[in-house]
Amino acid sequence: MRTVNIHEAKTHLSRLVEAAAKGEPFIIAKSGKPLVKVTALDAPVAGKIKRLGFMAGQIAVPDDFDRMGSAEIERLFDNVST
Repeated sequence: MRTVNIHEAKTHLSRLVEAAAKGEPFIIAKSGKPLVKVTALDAPVAGKIKRLGFMAGQIAVPDDFDRMGSAEIERLFDNVST
């Protein structure tokens, strides 16, 4: 794995980051002492993330979901004095 000093990393950051994104991680050192390792993230490709429907078939929403608790709510509001 390649080690670069801070000055070189600042000078060539774009090139180094592109290489890291392609699977060539590198280490940034200060005075020869390794400080950080730069490596590509294992993030999903944009547009490939599936969010809607990810729990399809695992939960059930009752038919009266939008009316659940309405009697209790009405009762609570009816008891409020103005």
